[in-house]
Amino acid sequence: MARPSSPIHVAIFILCSSTLQSALPTTGLLSPPHRGARPPMVLPLILSPPNSSRASPYSRRRHLQGSVKPNARMSLHDDLLLNGYYTTRLWIGTPPQKFSLIVDTGSTVTYVPCSNCDQCGKHQDPQFRPEESSTYQPVKCNIDCNCDDNRGQCVYERQYAEMSSSSGVLGEDLISFGNLSELPPQRSVFGCENLETGDLYSQHADGIMGLGRGDLSIVDQLVGKGVISDSFSLCYGGMEIGGGAMVLGGMSLPSDMVFSYSDPVRSPYYNIDLKELHVGGKPLSLSPDIFDGKYGSVLDSGTTYAYLPEEAFLAFKEAIMKEVQSLKKIRGPDPNYNDICFSSVGRNTSQLSSSFPAVDMVFGNGQKLTLSPENYLFRHSKVQGAYCLGIFQNGKDPTTLLGGIIVRNMLVTYDREHSKIGFWKTNCSELWERLHLSSPSPTLPPTSNTTANQTNHLAPSSVPMPPEVDSPETQIGQITFDMFTSMNVSELKPLSVELAQFIAHQLDVNITQVHLLGVTAKVNGSLIKWAVLPVSPGKSISNSSAMEIISRLSENLVQLPETFGSYRFTEWHVEPPETRTWWQKHYQLVIVATAVTLLVGLSASGVWLLWRQRQKTFNAYKPVDTIFPEQELQPL
Repeated sequence: MARPSSPIHVAIFILCSSTLQSALPTTGLLSPPHRGARPPMVLPLILSPPNSSRASPYSRRRHLQGSVKPNARMSLHDDLLLNGYYTTRLWIGTPPQKFSLIVDTGSTVTYVPCSNCDQCGKHQDPQFRPEESSTYQPVKCNIDCNCDDNRGQCVYERQYAEMSSSSGVLGEDLISFGNLSELPPQRSVFGCENLETGDLYSQHADGIMGLGRGDLSIVDQLVGKGVISDSFSLCYGGMEIGGGAMVLGGMSLPSDMVFSYSDPVRSPYYNIDLKELHVGGKPLSLSPDIFDGKYGSVLDSGTTYAYLPEEAFLAFKEAIMKEVQSLKKIRGPDPNYNDICFSSVGRNTSQLSSSFPAVDMVFGNGQKLTLSPENYLFRHSKVQGAYCLGIFQNGKDPTTLLGGIIVRNMLVTYDREHSKIGFWKTNCSELWERLHLSSPSPTLPPTSNTTANQTNHLAPSSVPMPPEVDSPETQIGQITFDMFTSMNVSELKPLSVELAQFIAHQLDVNITQVHLLGVTAKVNGSLIKWAVLPVSPGKSISNSSAMEIISRLSENLVQLPETFGSYRFTEWHVEPPETRTWWQKHYQLVIVATAVTLLVGLSASGVWLLWRQRQKTFNAYKPVDTIFPEQELQPL
C-alpha cells in the first residue's frame, strides 16, 4: 500500500498576527496516534499578504547587528521517533508555572491550556492559572487583532482540515527560560487556550512553542525587545540518545559549520538552498530546480521524516538500493505502508556506515553537508538489527520537506539576521563540551517577591526542582520516574537486572536502592517505572542527593549502552517517607509467623516446596497486564 498523496489541506488561521503552520507528515504538533499513520504534508492554504505584520520584525532588527546579547540556553526532551516531537520547558507567570511545549519552527504562536478551558485534554502539567499570576495581563482589543467583544480581549483561533483546532485569548506575562539561561524572564504575548479539539486534545505535551517568523513568535518578540540577537539554534539527539539542546539568541559557532542561504521572502518557512543530492559520493541525475518547487526545501522541526518530490525520491531510492545490494530486504513494521527495510545490519548504530552509504546535500554556495546513515534511517520496531529508510515521497507535491531525522546529532543554527542556516555534525548530548562552552550562571524564574531583573541561583539543572527538594525540612522517602525504551518486554526480561545496575551507576546510588515498579508494553517499545529508595529502610534521601538525581534525569545525563536501544526518562516525582504504624509495617511478618506455627507439623520437604513457590512468586519478572498502544503524532 502506498502512502497517501500530498494535497495541500485547508488550514485556516485567525490570529492577532500572521501564523505559520508546521508541515507535518508523520509527526509535529499533536499527540501521536499509530506509528503507521503517516499523513500527507499540511501547509496553510492562505499565506499572509505582503502588508501583513509578518514583514514588520525585519525593520526592527538593524540595531542588533554587532551587539553582544545574552542567550537562553535550554534542554530538549523526548525523542523524535518515540514521541514524534521534541519538547522544552518554559515557565509562565509570577510565581512561575511550568509547561512542556513542543518545539516547532513551522509555527509562530506559543500557547498553553488555560484554567478556564471549556474543553482541554489532560496533559503533562497543570493548566495555566492567570488568576494566580501577579504579572499576568490580558491583551486588550486593538486594531491589529481579532477581538472578543464580550471580553474586550484579543483572541486567536486555529482550525485544521482533520477537525483539530485550538482557540483562546492572548495574554501577556513573564516567560522564563530555565536555570541554564543567562537571559532573565521577559514579558511576552502567548495564547491561553480555552478550547482544543481532535489530536490537540489528546497530546501529552502541554502546548506549542512557536519559533517561526511572525510577530507572535517568541523569537521575534525577544528580538524586537533587543534582548537577544536574531538567531536561534537546535541540536537534536541521535538514534541512541534522545533529548538535546536549544539556544535562543546568538552563540559562538564552530569554524567548520556548513551554511546554506535561507531566503526569508522565498516562503514563510525556514528554507535552504538545496541544489544536489549525492549518494555514496555519486550525484543523482536531477535538475537543481527539482528542490525549488512550491515552497522550496523546507526545514521543519515539527516533522519527523524527510519527504522528497517524486522524481527526486525515485532517484534517491534507486541509488540507495544499488549501494546496499548485499543486505536482505524485509517488510516494514507497518503492513499499511511499503517501507523499505533491511535486516541483518546489527543493533550497533556505530557500524551502520559500513553497510549504508553517506548522503551529501550540496547547497547553492557550493558547500556540502554530509549525512550519516542515522540521518536517513530509523530502527525497525519489530525486527532487531533491522533499519528502514526515513525518506519518503511527498506525493505529487513538489515541496522538499526535511524533518528532524535529517538533523539528528547536528547543531542547526537559524541565523535570521544574515539569512542563512548553519549545520554542524556533533553529539548533541555533549554539545557544550564540544563547543568548549562553560555553563552560564543559572537563573530561576522570579518568585512573587522578585522582579524580572532579579535572579536566584540553583544547581545547574534546566528545570526547577520539585518544591519538596527545595525545602530542607522535607523528608524524601523515594524518587519515582518513568523510562521509555524502544525494546519490547521480551527483550527487556533477561536484561532487567543489568539495566537496574547501569541506572544505579549513572545515578550514583547503590544497586539496592533502584527498584523496578512495573513495565507496560507499548507498540514501539516499553514503559518502565522505577523508584530510587533510601539506602536503609526507615531512612530518607537527602535533599542534595535528590537534587542530583533529578538533575541527571532532566538533563539527559543518564547514558546507557546501545544494548538498551533508544530511551528517555520522564515524569520524575518526589514522595515523602512512609508513615505507617508498627502493625501496618509488620503485619505481613506476623501473618507469616502464624502460618509457620500452624504448619509446623508439615514435612520439611513440604515447607521447602512452599518456600520455593513463594520465592518464585515474589521474584518473577512480570510486565503490567494492561497494554496501551503507543501513539504517534498527526499533523495539524
